[in-house]
Amino acid sequence: MAGILVCHCHGHGPTLLLPNSPQKTRHSYMQLLIAQNLTFVRGQKLLKDLSTWGIGGPCNYFTQVFHPTQLLSAIRYCHDHRLRFMIIGKGSNCLFDDLGFDGCVILNRMEWMEVKGVGVYKVGSGYRFNRLGMQCSNEGFTGLEFAAGIPGTVGGAAYMNAGANGQETANVVESIDVVTIDGKLQRFERADLMFGYRSSPFQRMPNLAAIVAVTFRLQSSTISRTKLQQYLERRRASQPIGERSAGSVFRNPSDLGIGAGELIEKAGLKGFRVGGAMISKLHANFFINANGSTSQDMLDLIAVAKDKVYQKFGVELKEEVLYVNPSKLLHNNKLVV
Repeated sequence: MAGILVCHCHGHGPTLLLPNSPQKTRHSYMQLLIAQNLTFVRGQKLLKDLSTWGIGGPCNYFTQVFHPTQLLSAIRYCHDHRLRFMIIGKGSNCLFDDLGFDGCVILNRMEWMEVKGVGVYKVGSGYRFNRLGMQCSNEGFTGLEFAAGIPGTVGGAAYMNAGANGQETANVVESIDVVTIDGKLQRFERADLMFGYRSSPFQRMPNLAAIVAVTFRLQSSTISRTKLQQYLERRRASQPIGERSAGSVFRNPSDLGIGAGELIEKAGLKGFRVGGAMISKLHANFFINANGSTSQDMLDLIAVAKDKVYQKFGVELKEEVLYVNPSKLLHNNKLVV
């Protein structure tokens, strides 16, 4: 999930100069956007095509960004035209509404990677996290084997501190580059960042526009390929690969020694359906779009699971996925998933 904390930052990049005076016309904006190959599509993009759940109606505006300067231009345009906006990657941890989204969806296509040294990778935030995990592990470096089973982006993984199999993203982060809503590039070193279980300081930083790059430092390993294959085999055996899901719907409760999926299973809900939405028969923390699920079907199924688990165990499950309300304002008119 993706939109911040005041930390000591090491170095500021140049501020992007964009038209912002009252005298600047819409024509000036369009000249700038065209020069940067930034195109806005109105009312035609369906959010179900941008979500691993395959659920969601149309958005009012849609654009793609391949570079931080394009991202900043898109954000400035949204601010100056009072458009709500959200920045998405693979849409793997969000539930869009069938009514769509009344603002602008900015698709993160910053998908580059640089090898900076032995075991050091600087990666664009739109790069597929599972692809990175496969590549690093196959090249003989450990720390991101778990990533091969996570379908989101590098930026989303850093934002959520994604993890599995005893590993988590924060363990191998060296630095993270972000852009702020006032158009500055900033770098945060690992020592400046306080991560927690499925949490990062970026979730609480009000001036964040987006994570644009993450630098990872990994250690050499002779068994990284073996660990990778073990993780992938375990995932194939225990998760509904190939189904339309959003990964884990709920966070695992802390200090209970039992996962959310096991609680849902013990509540007798494996295979339970609401309309086209179904709790997986393979892993109860995976909810599947089994047959044309609507957003309300999925919301109702999530509510049933929370209610049944609370009634049976007194445990209040907390969502890991984010429901994107079609019109409700969020802080700074911004949502990053």
